[in-house]
Amino acid sequence: MPSLDDSTRGRILFGGDYNPEQWPEEIWLEDVRLMKQAGVNSVTLGVFSWATLEPRPGAREFGWLDRLMDLMHANGIGVVLATPTASPPPWMGSRHPETLPRDEQGQTVWWGSRQQFCPSSPTYRAYAAAITEDLAARYAGHPALTMWHINNEYCTHCWCDGTARHFRSWLRTKHGTLDALNEAWGTAFWSQRYDAWEEIIPPRRAQYMRNPAHVLDFKRFTSDALMECYTAERDIVSRHSPHIPVTTNFMPLWSGQDAWRWAEREDVVSVDIYPDPKDPHGGQYNAMIGDMTRSQARGPWVLMEQAAGPVNWRGVNHPKPRGLNRLWSLQAVARGADAVCYFQWRQSRQGAEKFHSGMLSHAGEAGRTFQETSRVGAEIARLGAQVTGTRITADIAVLHDWNSWWADQQDGRLSTHLDYADVVRAWHRALWESGRTTDFAHPEHDLTRYRLVVVPHLYLLTDTAIDGLLSYVRGGGTLVCGFLTGVADEDDRVRAGGMDARLRELLGIGTVHEWWPLDAGGTVECEGFLGTLWSEEFEPAGGEVVAAYKGGELDGLPAVVRNGRAWYVSTLPEPDALRALLSRIADDAGTRPVLTGLPDGVEAVRRGELLFLLNHGRAAVTVQVPGSRPELLTGGQVSGSLTLERHGVAVLGEAVS
Repeated sequence: MPSLDDSTRGRILFGGDYNPEQWPEEIWLEDVRLMKQAGVNSVTLGVFSWATLEPRPGAREFGWLDRLMDLMHANGIGVVLATPTASPPPWMGSRHPETLPRDEQGQTVWWGSRQQFCPSSPTYRAYAAAITEDLAARYAGHPALTMWHINNEYCTHCWCDGTARHFRSWLRTKHGTLDALNEAWGTAFWSQRYDAWEEIIPPRRAQYMRNPAHVLDFKRFTSDALMECYTAERDIVSRHSPHIPVTTNFMPLWSGQDAWRWAEREDVVSVDIYPDPKDPHGGQYNAMIGDMTRSQARGPWVLMEQAAGPVNWRGVNHPKPRGLNRLWSLQAVARGADAVCYFQWRQSRQGAEKFHSGMLSHAGEAGRTFQETSRVGAEIARLGAQVTGTRITADIAVLHDWNSWWADQQDGRLSTHLDYADVVRAWHRALWESGRTTDFAHPEHDLTRYRLVVVPHLYLLTDTAIDGLLSYVRGGGTLVCGFLTGVADEDDRVRAGGMDARLRELLGIGTVHEWWPLDAGGTVECEGFLGTLWSEEFEPAGGEVVAAYKGGELDGLPAVVRNGRAWYVSTLPEPDALRALLSRIADDAGTRPVLTGLPDGVEAVRRGELLFLLNHGRAAVTVQVPGSRPELLTGGQVSGSLTLERHGVAVLGEAVS
């Protein structure tokens, strides 16, 4: 199977989406000149080019793309060639309205934007396969081609009648019989029992709350339906060019795709990351998505898109302060990226994204954005072969599962203030701020190589996952679980006692009497800290009470329980308290920070033999460094200490004796 190494060839890929069809051809030579000046060695072509490639049904206009592929190759720039299927041409919706998606209320989602396709539509799939077939046949052997990029940010949902038929077929495969489906969905509730497959529809707008198990299966189905579209195009390009790796770009921590399952079907795992420059914890978010993507890839990964400056889709779109683009780009490399790319190369002058930044902004080559991206390109080239293909070793895993997230979003949940992604981010932030590198893992993965496994919040856990956690702790691992974990099985059926009995025994807790969610902004006092968001009423059953609730209805009842190497935290401690608690547990488990004594806001990451130091603060800091080491970005030598400027980065080699 081809890999990312086949594309990078000992260099970090640097560049981004290039949309030359938006510009007259005389601009192309200027673009190439500036790309070479900026250190660009890779461009992604064709992502939104369907209407240009196929201006009418069956027509093929490849001449312009031929010239571009040749131009890129002549200038030493590789091409990640995209199938253009994320944005069907207007003629498809006009001639084939059955390809247009419908929303939960049955309203048609029209053309005029992008992603206006029903993933279950046979007509859409046929047109997508045809254009993909012709692209692959024409360019599979082109020397500029380094990677295939299928579609773009798969995110379409549809509730149409065609989707209903596809959903019923999926359900037949999953459940086998209607009796099994009725049992799994608990349709005895509210007289929802199905007597014929044809009665089942997608969970459209209803009079009141919809069956959560029905909704859960539809989310699983939607991820799978989109994955069918991806694999169909992947198989076409792989047949024509089995030596060229294939990817599609994930959106970061997006609920619509089970990225664990998708990653298994990719040669290369790639992601788009857009932290908010105004977010004081944007660097931690960047690190978290890098850790998650690296874990899905089981090694190096691709940062397919980021912004060189502002985006255009937030309420207020702030530019990146000086140095932040460089910091976050090199942070991605530190956390395993072998490609650092942007959307897009040249900022558009028309269309919905004309205020979304590009590597070459409206200010041109004299602009700060181009000057900064050029510096990034030069430094990434300098790191090159010393980084690509090298690995990151972590002895802590954060468990994350889309099925649990989907189940957690049900209408009838205990608190609308509970946001799964926010809880995961809070726990990762606590570990990141303590200087520890983490992987992410699926709850059914083999966890034996980790010293510590943390479960921020997995409401739904399968029997296989629970058995794995029990085996992990019995084998000597340390486990810490957050609140509302292990409550439901894979069909969203609440387990007896409010949590799986095996898990309760492992954690040393008794029956969960009540869950006590907190109001927005509310806190609950615990011994030594304040809890937020959540609290629970239960009694210990063999576990040691590490901290109890103080005051209120839960006064004296356990907030944090330890049972040997298994911990349970029934609230979300405030950030400092959560960091202190997880640091204590991590220390006891034998894990250590990458580097101790770091100033606040400084991140240390080891990738292979290299030590990356990144200053997320807005003031210069001095960092103590063990031994004398070469600094790869400047070519200098560091002994004892170094100064990191605002948003500064240093990459240190092995200590010299």
